[in-house]
Amino acid sequence: MIHEVDEVLKGLIGGGALAGSGIDVSFEAPTRDWAARRNAPTVNTYLYDIREDVSRRQRGHQPVRDERDIVVRRRRPPRWFRLSYLVTAWTKAPQDEHRLLSAVLATLLPRELLPPDELPGALGALGLSVPVSVAGPHSESRSLAEIWSALGGELKPSLDLVVTAPFPAFPEYDAGPPVTEGAAVRVRGTDGTLEGSEERAHRPHHLARAGERKRHLAPAPDAGERPR
Repeated sequence: MIHEVDEVLKGLIGGGALAGSGIDVSFEAPTRDWAARRNAPTVNTYLYDIREDVSRRQRGHQPVRDERDIVVRRRRPPRWFRLSYLVTAWTKAPQDEHRLLSAVLATLLPRELLPPDELPGALGALGLSVPVSVAGPHSESRSLAEIWSALGGELKPSLDLVVTAPFPAFPEYDAGPPVTEGAAVRVRGTDGTLEGSEERAHRPHHLARAGERKRHLAPAPDAGERPR
């Protein structure tokens, strides 16, 4: 799931306002050693924190349907995790870094919700939209200064990017075959036997006939009344 979010972000950042610029998008930790090895303008997107969004946790089971709209499996609702990225720009001039950050911000701000058809692999197969937040309030327990201190580098201008992604919950359970006939009922007599008791049942063809009779017996709308 995490690597698929990385893939989405690389496509968004590299294909938005920076499309055709040749700017590299890196997910390595922006340490002093990495900065010393860098030899081209780069946008660094460093994943520094993973936390579950417990406010989105759900109970129960969800149906999984096939192409015929028949329930074939049941699974638990996915768990949602907040993936926090530290986005920084690396060039030789601070003004160029600011331009890169501005381009990234212009690309990500309109994308507050990523639809399932833009998500790869198992992430897109869940059929859920993924929220994206950029440059919002920093409410995590670790401050940016602490993060930079842990990386061994100096504080740089950065964007805090948060992607809240679903993670499949396991296991999945096979569902039983669909019901094709309704339940049949027979009533025992006072002597406890079923002799002479007629079976009563609701089957699909009975229900279809009942629906047809109901539609035929429904009163026609008045001439001045518009049908609903």
